[in-house]
Amino acid sequence: MELRQLRYFVGVAEELHFGKAAERLYISTPTLSQQIKQLEREIGTRLLIRHSRGVELTPAGQVFLARARETLQAAGLALKDTRRAAGLDEPVLRLGLLNGIPGRLPAALEQLATERFPDSSVTLEAGTTTDQLRMLDAGEIDLGLVRTPVTLPPAIMSEHLAEEELGVLLSAGHPLGDRPELTLGDLAGLELIWIPRAAAPEFHDDTLRRIGPGVRLSEISMSHSQLRSALLVRRSAFSLGSRRAATPDVVWRPIAGRPLVARYAAVWRSDSSNPVLRAMTVSPGLTVIRQQVLAD
Repeated sequence: MELRQLRYFVGVAEELHFGKAAERLYISTPTLSQQIKQLEREIGTRLLIRHSRGVELTPAGQVFLARARETLQAAGLALKDTRRAAGLDEPVLRLGLLNGIPGRLPAALEQLATERFPDSSVTLEAGTTTDQLRMLDAGEIDLGLVRTPVTLPPAIMSEHLAEEELGVLLSAGHPLGDRPELTLGDLAGLELIWIPRAAAPEFHDDTLRRIGPGVRLSEISMSHSQLRSALLVRRSAFSLGSRRAATPDVVWRPIAGRPLVARYAAVWRSDSSNPVLRAMTVSPGLTVIRQQVLAD
């Protein structure tokens, strides 16, 4: 009996479906089924009852699930304690830092990581939503931050963390800058400087759909950190951003009646073996972050 067979069994027992478990474990469904059958042969009894809707655990399977989880946890602790005794580096969480995200989010995630795994450390890798998903797929980060809506591969887990209102950003001398709030009608015909579509395609398109067809999309596209600088060059144009993007040179105005919202989510691979990530995603885990941010 191998540890990977225990992981396979736990995956099927938690998903109660071979196909979903195979996606989560990054193996084929036939291979997964074969490994479970081999495990059952070695134990000498059926652990799962297979039917057209999925699977269910036998009484023996329920007992084995509890012991398999204990064994996997013990193996993880053995590895951790042995590495510590050998003077090896402590576990590291590689966190993707999304451009333009509220600073309280990565700070809250780092705090959660150190609370759940006191000996861990957090490193940051910056990038767009598209960059985050690419780095996650390549194994370059353990936990990413993205803007939604976004379509995720089946093996990628997600948790909604926060949202913030998007308003209009204008140069301080813009004719509309003296108004306390703006309507979508006020923006009709104006040039909108927005983020590159490749940075977050679905968020990009969804925002344009919500802002309406009356605006004129600029040929200029900038990252979130550069949008304010672009407005100082194209002073007749406008952009979209959060209230915290305002500066003495760039004003922020809310959109009356139909506010826009930017939503942020954490994403991670379901098959990740990073102990810090696993500790963070155990319930309530990331839900605590959402509750803290909403309270703020």
